[in-house]
Amino acid sequence: MAFPAKYPQLNDTTLTDEAKSVLIRVLRVAFPHEQIPDGPYERTADTILAEAEKSTWFRVALTQGLLTLSHLAGGDFRDLDDEAATSVLKRIETTEFFGFVRRTTVLNFYDNADVWDLLGYEGPSFDKGGYVNRGFDDLDWLPEPRIDTYSGPAEFHDIAPTVPLAGNSPQRSAQGEADTRNQPGATEATMQEVAK
Repeated sequence: MAFPAKYPQLNDTTLTDEAKSVLIRVLRVAFPHEQIPDGPYERTADTILAEAEKSTWFRVALTQGLLTLSHLAGGDFRDLDDEAATSVLKRIETTEFFGFVRRTTVLNFYDNADVWDLLGYEGPSFDKGGYVNRGFDDLDWLPEPRIDTYSGPAEFHDIAPTVPLAGNSPQRSAQGEADTRNQPGATEATMQEVAK
C-alpha cells in the first residue's frame, strides 16, 4: 500500500484520463468477458470516477489504489499480461480501493442491457408476464440439471427418542429416579430426598 508521506502525489486527488485508462484495465482483469467490447467497461469506469468525485474518502482511496497498482506492477499496470495483473489485484483485494471498485462494478456493469445480451441474460421478466409462461428454463448455455429421485423406502423412523416438555412429567436422573425438583408442587422434603 502506498502512503502519503512516501508518495506526495497522493495529495493530488484529481482523477485523470490516465487514471481512467488504468481503471478500465483493472475492470477487464477483475471481470474478464472476452465477448464484451470496451464500451461497458468504459461506462463503468466513468461511473466509478463519478462516484469518487462525490466523496473525498473514495477519491483518495481510488487515487491511492491506482498509485499502489503502479508500485506493485513495477511500472505501468496496463503493461502487465492478464496473469501478472491478476496476481497484483489479488494482493490488494482486501483494500478499500478494490472493495469500492468491486461494489460499484457489480452494481453497474452487470445492470446494463447491452451486457445482458452479450451474456445471454434475457433481463427481468415481470414486464413480460413472468418466466412461467415464457420458458423459464430456455437457457441453452447452461448444462442440463441433474435430477435424482429418491428410490429408498417410503417409511420414516424416529432417529431420536421423544423427550417430554418441562412441566409435563418429571425427568429421570441418571439412576432412573424421578427428578421432581423443578416440577410444580415439589416440596422441600422431596427435594432433599432427591439430593441424597
